[in-house]
Amino acid sequence: MRGLLRDFADRGGTVLLSSHLLREVEAVADRLVVIRNGRIVAHGTKGELLADTGMFVRGGDPAALQRALAAARLAVTPSAHGAFLVDADAETVGRAAAAAGAVLLELRPAENRGLEDIFLALTANTVEGTAP
Repeated sequence: MRGLLRDFADRGGTVLLSSHLLREVEAVADRLVVIRNGRIVAHGTKGELLADTGMFVRGGDPAALQRALAAARLAVTPSAHGAFLVDADAETVGRAAAAAGAVLLELRPAENRGLEDIFLALTANTVEGTAP
């Protein structure tokens, strides 16, 4: 099916695909629209959406770090091993952690995220419980 859709699109056809199988969508889509609660929260080419990755941050005390990021009103998505993906630049994350006295063990660009990670970050609630 993937080949059929890709072949049709390559010949100039337009394919609208709605799916929660994001690895499949990532394999065939040229342009993407992400909808949360009936509203468009992101749209663009696959490259544009995957390029906006934010920061990966991990602290000595994950709960304290989470509180610090929430206090700074940053959009946060929990990641593995007590780490977080934060929709902000390194300076903003570092200042939020420092203001709360939270020790950072790791702070780096969140690279190599796939469409599924981006989708979850855009559609999940932030730490404060509000939409990103």
